[in-house]
Amino acid sequence: MLELKNVSWKLEEENKWILRDINLKVQKGERLVLTGPNGGGKTTLARVIAGLREGAEGEIWLDGQRIDGLDITGRARAGLGYAFQQPVRFKGITVRDLLLLASGRSDLKEEALCSYLRDVGLCPKDYIDREVDASLSGGEVKRIEIASILARNADLMIFDEPEAGIDLWSFARLTETFEQIHSQGSATMIIISHQERIISLADEVIVVGDGTLRHRGTPKEILPRILTDTLGGCPVLNKEVHAL
Repeated sequence: MLELKNVSWKLEEENKWILRDINLKVQKGERLVLTGPNGGGKTTLARVIAGLREGAEGEIWLDGQRIDGLDITGRARAGLGYAFQQPVRFKGITVRDLLLLASGRSDLKEEALCSYLRDVGLCPKDYIDREVDASLSGGEVKRIEIASILARNADLMIFDEPEAGIDLWSFARLTETFEQIHSQGSATMIIISHQERIISLADEVIVVGDGTLRHRGTPKEILPRILTDTLGGCPVLNKEVHAL
């Protein structure tokens, strides 16, 4: 479904390689979680896949189509959706407008629009006609952006720390939504997270550190070691968890 071949990315201002020779295959319908220390390259990797970082080396394939030569719009048209850790705001655009734009359907029924908001823990009647502007909190904007990704019905959905700024009740709704999408087999998901609950939902977990894929395995293989090393004050990346 998604394949990366020798993908690298360099921060030119500092002459520093942030990603180095990433090789990765993600199967259709898989729920993959990327975790690891801050600054290890998780978000950069996701943004390179989405076309938000220019100048990457290597090849990126999505559903048999090579997309590394496409811009952000081209990759979106190829079936990729991306939810930022800190979403942008759109003054003058309502939540309804945003969901309709994301879906690509001007005839989408009211109930369908409202269902996307309910899936992320928002009351539709309170938000559907509000502007996506500074009047909304960071957590509200985050949930609205995730709803727009759901409305887009992308083949590959990338979520950068979706739990950030979200209260516990909404977080529970969000994890239920991830489980629902996964059970339907309707989309492949890549989720960047440090949250134990989200990590435990994964089919596969990859620990990213120092710009490389350091370890990978199931949550049962990866999570206990992460928790042990965290409590012991020892980085998980210093010990072998599961060979690539």
